[in-house]
Amino acid sequence: MARLAALGAGAIALALADPASAEEGMWTFDAAPLTRVEQSVGVKLDRAWMDHLRLASVRLSAGCSAALVSHQGLAVTNQHCLIGCAQSLSAPGRDYVADGFVTDKLSQEQLCPGLEAEVLEDIIDVTGQVFAASAKLGGSDFVRAREKAIAEAERTACGGDARLRCQVISFFGGAQFKVYKYRRYDDVRLVFAPEFAAAFFGGDRDNFTFPRFDLDCAFVRLYDHGRPATTPTDLTWSKQAPATGEAVFVSGNPGVTERGATTSELEADRDLSLPMAKANLDDLEAALKAFAAESPENARLAAERLFDTENGLKIVRGRLAALDSPGLLDARRGEEATLRAKAAAVPGLLAEIGDPWGEAAAGAKAREALEPAWRLLESEAGGGSQLYAWARRLVRAAKERALPPPYRLPEFAPSRLPLERKAALDERPVAAPLEQLLLKLWLTRCQETLGAQSPALSGLLAGQAPDAVATQLATSRLADPALRRALWRGGLPAVLASTDPMITFVLRTDALARAARSAFEDQAIGPAQRARAAIARARFAVDGEAVYPDATFSLRFSWGRVAGWGDDIDRVAPFTTLGAWFDKVDKADALPSRWFAARGALDQATVLDFATTNDITGGNSGSPVVDAAGRLLGVAFDGNAASIAGDFVYDPATNRTVAVSTAAITEALGKVYGRKALLAELQAR
Repeated sequence: MARLAALGAGAIALALADPASAEEGMWTFDAAPLTRVEQSVGVKLDRAWMDHLRLASVRLSAGCSAALVSHQGLAVTNQHCLIGCAQSLSAPGRDYVADGFVTDKLSQEQLCPGLEAEVLEDIIDVTGQVFAASAKLGGSDFVRAREKAIAEAERTACGGDARLRCQVISFFGGAQFKVYKYRRYDDVRLVFAPEFAAAFFGGDRDNFTFPRFDLDCAFVRLYDHGRPATTPTDLTWSKQAPATGEAVFVSGNPGVTERGATTSELEADRDLSLPMAKANLDDLEAALKAFAAESPENARLAAERLFDTENGLKIVRGRLAALDSPGLLDARRGEEATLRAKAAAVPGLLAEIGDPWGEAAAGAKAREALEPAWRLLESEAGGGSQLYAWARRLVRAAKERALPPPYRLPEFAPSRLPLERKAALDERPVAAPLEQLLLKLWLTRCQETLGAQSPALSGLLAGQAPDAVATQLATSRLADPALRRALWRGGLPAVLASTDPMITFVLRTDALARAARSAFEDQAIGPAQRARAAIARARFAVDGEAVYPDATFSLRFSWGRVAGWGDDIDRVAPFTTLGAWFDKVDKADALPSRWFAARGALDQATVLDFATTNDITGGNSGSPVVDAAGRLLGVAFDGNAASIAGDFVYDPATNRTVAVSTAAITEALGKVYGRKALLAELQAR
């Protein structure tokens, strides 16, 4: 984290002041500034090139990205994106996370429970119709009118085609609305994943550092009606690594950034949200480590959860370090003052937008009282329990499906219902001891945070101790997919008649969660979104619309170069190699035995991982890194330590993307794993 602390105020101010500088930006494909790309990296791209990259890019419901690499639906992503799939397919004595997953033929490829893949076919701007539908309305009438317009836009774009999913995504806090029209695949099967020790070499100690030595890659295949999907577009697989300074391009789905957040919002993140998240993750990490130490089987069961928790802690600590740096917030205040002054010079603009900075500050203030309950009862309810997640999904789906679409919670809109159904019904194993641990931790946090006199706590515990309630809830029979299917088909009558302890618990407590959600959205999220939309309108009026929106887990495009960072004394090179990996193994860490057996056959000079100046964030994991000809050179899997501050600001001097090279994947598939058929498919043209 020392590199984060060294992020200077001057660099931050420069990055904030000039969004056109260097390679900054997570641009939507319909607004990618191709002239700026050419000026920045000297490569002239056209719409055909962009369309090809878009149609070869994949969004995974696991919160990651991927790239199509054959006409038979084969897609490459990261091993860490599929750790949940590998964990679900594992069993006592069969650990696909630790030992890897290797297939020799199609019949051995296995369905990833709950996983969907989507390919973006079109982007349709519906800002005008959404705004027109809600004009001159307020309060709940405004919300319902807007939701009705959004539902109608989604329905019209998809035209009833079950193969498609149409999602209206808002940008700039609601200043723009666009339908993203996806071709969806709900049958996604695991093809190949390396051992955890190879994909995450160095473990948690080396996470968010560089040089990295990780083969963080994996393959899935998209199926259509039980057969490998015939995909019209894919990326050419390159066996050659990129060169220093080479222009490279990334297409992926960055999750969340706060570059449009006001100073007051970032201060609330620093003082409230991030410390709460850190405390929860610290407790969870300690509990999972203690659980894993009890037996090898417990260690297997906790592996995925512990990986996610440790990764989450790194991110939270990095964000806190960035916000604790006075340079970032000082620069944001300066940017706000400059925009206000420019907006004041535009006739009528301030009268139109009001005081969005004041509204954002009021929303940030409201978070102090509302966010703890919202986190515990709504956004983080259940503490990660799979049984709880199933129960809430079944209960809410039953209630929401009985309502007209404009009155439903957004996640149960017709366009999103198929994914909710899949998540509710797909088979996956459940470990009662781990469930009990997660539930106990969650209920204990509720007890400590909400207070003994809280009506919500009374509803959750009903006078019992957290341990006793967790023990009872862990006896739920929802691990049986037949029971979940019956509850889904039976709808609200079946759910209300259920005697399953987790279903009855959610039925009893869901009103508490909904109330916490409604209050937080009305008093904190709503003001923040309205403020960001107004600030975006001011920025459009002052600087034009050639700006990029914050990340929304929607497909984005970035450009950059292969580059290290630092000065002549402390310089970080952009590459690591297989030879350097083995040198590090000899000194400290271990690799799976098959790697040592293949060591003599491997080209030690092969580039393993490389760093670029591309602007990405979480959700870009699995994103394709391509060259000017559109050939796949690598798969993004991480950023360096300085990139964590990229959630708030891009610093061209130190912010780096880290990718595993296709050259190293090629060497590994052929010489370590013996996957000749997979290699032939990748290289077929």
